[in-house]
Amino acid sequence: MRAVEFQEYGGPEVLRVVEAEVPEPGPGQVSIDVAYTGVNFADLKARSEGYRVPRLPYVPGLEVSGRIRAVGPDVTDLRVGQEVAALTEGGAYADVTVAAAVTVFPLPDGVGLRTGATLPTVLPTAYGLLHTVGRIQPGETVLVQSAAGGVGTVLGQLARAAGAGAVYGVVSAAPKAEYALAHGYDQVFVGSFTDEVRAATAGRGVDLALDPVGGETFRGSLASLATFGRLVSFGNASSAEPWTVGQPELNPTGLTVGGFSILGLAGTAPAALRVIASRAFQAVADGTVTLPVTAEFGLEAAAEAHALMGSRSSTGKLLLRVATSDRSRP
Repeated sequence: MRAVEFQEYGGPEVLRVVEAEVPEPGPGQVSIDVAYTGVNFADLKARSEGYRVPRLPYVPGLEVSGRIRAVGPDVTDLRVGQEVAALTEGGAYADVTVAAAVTVFPLPDGVGLRTGATLPTVLPTAYGLLHTVGRIQPGETVLVQSAAGGVGTVLGQLARAAGAGAVYGVVSAAPKAEYALAHGYDQVFVGSFTDEVRAATAGRGVDLALDPVGGETFRGSLASLATFGRLVSFGNASSAEPWTVGQPELNPTGLTVGGFSILGLAGTAPAALRVIASRAFQAVADGTVTLPVTAEFGLEAAAEAHALMGSRSSTGKLLLRVATSDRSRP
């Protein structure tokens, strides 16, 4: 089978298509004939700096859609041929991948394989940020960093569906602002945002801020909170030094800081992940949320997909098209 791997860390050019053995599922696992693979910023960090890479060579990729090829021992609730979306621990840039059965989700009726590949990381992350950790309440105001990315696109829509009073986004360029405004945001700031948030909220600040960037952006998000506001960190795209915050920053206005990682949850609390994922997937099935696929590449063009995402000019969701068939639903 084909797989895309890297044997050293570096730019997109280190990605290579190789021939590899077809993996077999072990206990509690299934193998999947991959139709589509989602491209995530975590894949770029793995390639460039070894994020969550146990050893080299390494096949990146954290989410797929496809059909179950084989089931391992002790798997009783999934069947061969079933159309699924899955969260993996790497290895998704390939014709066949293996995933733990607890992170494999049958596609809801009306959700096809192409859409299914956009779901495993983005939808549960967005839902968990807003509802599980962020505990959004109707009428509250929300600030989202990277508002035009995959998670950001979903967050704007979910926050609006949850009854947010106002949803503010932050992006890096004006074209991204136009995109975000079409996906649930009331106002989008380009670049700087702290003073702009205060102005937009008449000095009050926001109730909930969601940050995947870290570093100075994290500190700016903290400074944008209203009294009793909550900040949820779900990444460190800036690769800045890990943030620290304590009583001097939190106590005076009763602020709260939390964290969220879909990959961490998959490893430590898969049952909780399944609950979050089922609720999140329903939001797609009932039309509450749409996540546009804005660019699609063949598996052999994975380096091009990485280059586009690394340019910070992409919006929405990027996919690798691995295999399709006449039986694939749209």
